[in-house]
Amino acid sequence: MLNTETPSTRHPDLDTYDTPALLDAFIDDQAAAIAAVKAAAPQLADAVDAALPRIRAGGRLLYAGAGTSGRLGVLDSVELYPTFSWPRERAMAVIAGGAGAMFVAVEGAEDDRAQGGADLAALKPGPNDVALLLAASGGTPYVLGAMEAARAAGALTIGIANNPGAPVASQADIGIVLDTGPEVISGSTRLKAGTAQKIALNTFSSSLMVKLHKVYGNLMVDLKATNAKLVKRALALTVRASGASEADAQAALAQCDHHVKTALVMLKRGMPAGEARALLDAADGSVSRALSA
Repeated sequence: MLNTETPSTRHPDLDTYDTPALLDAFIDDQAAAIAAVKAAAPQLADAVDAALPRIRAGGRLLYAGAGTSGRLGVLDSVELYPTFSWPRERAMAVIAGGAGAMFVAVEGAEDDRAQGGADLAALKPGPNDVALLLAASGGTPYVLGAMEAARAAGALTIGIANNPGAPVASQADIGIVLDTGPEVISGSTRLKAGTAQKIALNTFSSSLMVKLHKVYGNLMVDLKATNAKLVKRALALTVRASGASEADAQAALAQCDHHVKTALVMLKRGMPAGEARALLDAADGSVSRALSA
């Protein structure tokens, strides 16, 4: 029996717990998610280093999963745009059951291997693309089909599963096993297995974005200011990183469509927006390099 399907021996009387004990059981069990990701850090590092040259060459991040894993893939893909101004067309996800499965469980869709292959193939994968195949069990047919399509196109395949020896991990170019073990509620991988996948995806994609010069220090300087909250954040980041007054920072941001990177170079180098953008382009988007050029 898969570890993720094995009944936990820690809480056999879970249904008799009072509320505080019940909450403690669920919360304490999540610590295993962090430990599982930490144990897989070497494989995550390999994945980042293998993905980076492909992404730099114009490749895309392609996610495929079913159920909770599929939804986590969609979540990671869509959040890259507002956080790092990563083009939407360069982070795409497919989920068993189609887009509607984000909101309503589509039972049986995960068993369709052919559909997984067709959905991934519809994204027209290529050699520079990076496919992230997500399955808690590690044997989900939909995800294995997606992996076959990605491999056939020459894409880098990164398999993320929660069971040792899982096909999704063992058959991928890089396998990442997040061995979270049995769940508090037997087989409910929306619990710590899902948490571990969320941490792993955050870690992978955020590390990739840092290496792509999407941050300055640890500041989110390439965000897309698409709402009032993010406009305020852009201003705060510009003031903090440049040392300029709020008024000067606001004026600079107004001239460069609230792009923090450009505003920083404008303010710290004393140049107009066009020159700042050109300097950033020459520095491959690195604020540090642009400021030292």
